[in-house]
Amino acid sequence: MYTLNCKGKLLVIDQPLVMGIINATPDSFYKSHLQTGLAGIVSLAGKMIREGAAIFDIGGQSTRPGSERIAALAETERVLPVIEAIKSSYPEIILSIDTYHAGVAEKAVNAGASIVNDISGGTLDREMIATVAGLKVPYICMHMKGTPESMQKNPVYDDVVKEVLDYFIIKINECKQAGIHDVIIDPGFGFGKTIAHNFQLLKHLAVFKMLEKPVLAGLSRKSTVYKTLGITMEEALNGTTVLNTIALMHGACVLRVHDVKEAKEAVGLLAACEKAQQ
Repeated sequence: MYTLNCKGKLLVIDQPLVMGIINATPDSFYKSHLQTGLAGIVSLAGKMIREGAAIFDIGGQSTRPGSERIAALAETERVLPVIEAIKSSYPEIILSIDTYHAGVAEKAVNAGASIVNDISGGTLDREMIATVAGLKVPYICMHMKGTPESMQKNPVYDDVVKEVLDYFIIKINECKQAGIHDVIIDPGFGFGKTIAHNFQLLKHLAVFKMLEKPVLAGLSRKSTVYKTLGITMEEALNGTTVLNTIALMHGACVLRVHDVKEAKEAVGLLAACEKAQQ
């Protein structure tokens, strides 16, 4: 069991949690909620809460392979209205800001977010870790090899599991020294990894338990699913659920997903199965 202090509200992870993805980006997988503005986003948030989401991860910058970066100001202008609208309608929900800009993280937390999710682990903005420490919020530290523009151009590892594990040992210590008390680790499926690397990390996900930190798995509708199966992203829900279930069986504590209902069902069925074995 883990307990995270989210700006005075305790988030207890005594069973796996589902984090719903809400992207305020033009190339978001789910575009329909953007077509009706903030009302559509708030409606999507309500649906995800009813389906069992414990956290929303709000992002204003695309980080998919080959994506182009936007300036921190433009990113801020995208995410702050979303944070404020959701927090106004659902004040009890915990919000995470998905950004690698320290300035965006600070403004987002001041607006109502209480977790910072950084794909770069502080490497794209050297002020990020100190900023998160000052904000006194949990930090989702992800592993990424390279940058979003270059990360999928022939990533190479001698041993991907060992290298990612070593990275987190260093990062957790860096966060501790800075004053960050609550760290969640994300192996970064699809971020500077081939499909084979992703499956190796998934197969050995339990190794990361030795770090004694909650592990987040972000596998939702990624190319590892649809390229392996020879289908489209739109058809990748079933495959996503399969990989989410494998991640849960290997110790994932948080599932970051587009489809909350199906992820929540995977959590419930696995819990029932484990209870029956006792």
